[in-house]
Amino acid sequence: MKSDNFFINNLSFAAFALILPAILGTFIFIIIPVIVSFGFSFVKWDLINKISFVGFDNYIEIFTNTLFYKILLNTFVFAISTSVLGVIVPLVFAAILNSKIRGSEFFKTAYFLPFITPMVVIAIVWQWIFDPNIGLLNNLLRIHVNWLYDQSFAMPALIIVSVWKLIGYNMIIFLSSLSSVNSSLFEAAKIDGANSFQIFKNITVPMLSPTIFFVVIITTISSFQVFDLIYLMTQGGPFDSTNVLVYAVYKNAFEFFNIGKASALAYVLFIIVFCLTIIQWRLRKKLVYLED
Repeated sequence: MKSDNFFINNLSFAAFALILPAILGTFIFIIIPVIVSFGFSFVKWDLINKISFVGFDNYIEIFTNTLFYKILLNTFVFAISTSVLGVIVPLVFAAILNSKIRGSEFFKTAYFLPFITPMVVIAIVWQWIFDPNIGLLNNLLRIHVNWLYDQSFAMPALIIVSVWKLIGYNMIIFLSSLSSVNSSLFEAAKIDGANSFQIFKNITVPMLSPTIFFVVIITTISSFQVFDLIYLMTQGGPFDSTNVLVYAVYKNAFEFFNIGKASALAYVLFIIVFCLTIIQWRLRKKLVYLED
């Protein structure tokens, strides 16, 4: 009995020792910064001078600034467009590749490569593709568009790059979920005379609805937190047409040295993402097949 207790105690100690680095990392790099940044949202501080408490002045300044609403609109346009296209396109590709077409393994690898490619490399390649003078896209379409330097085209260009990068990851998730669907359902539908679109609409989408719901949530959250793509390709321009909330947090914190306003913007973003996630979660019973 004593030996059993000794073994259990040692096992518990070993388990705690193994998870301790993860707990410390979470506490130091996530929990403490979240708490501290909430406190900073009520102060004025430029990283040099003394911290001064200003109450809700940072939030008032944000919501009375017309630029904030433009940035907010840009954030929603980018996030919603990327979330919709970043789910529909990979879902269609997954359904096609699941039909065992020739070279499916090659296509899976090719589509997944952009996701594991560093964003710096992707930004350099796409900046060349979008170049108004020697860019591949303009030469193929035989047009002259200043993709990244025109207010009308800069945001669509960034959405294209973001969706292109997401396709492989989301497609692999859908393919792994499709592999668990009973193939007899598809065979029975074909015997009954259903075409490819009917099979996709009435079998593939309902059976994958839990996975689709999961992908929508993670894609929406990641889209609202976009930063590296904006920083590398447009720096929020031209004329703030691609400026989003996370990039505004960065500029206020590390260019304007307004830590209080940056922290307040970060919490505005947190509230938006939190509310959207709650709404999506409440809608799951209507959107997810057999959720009840």
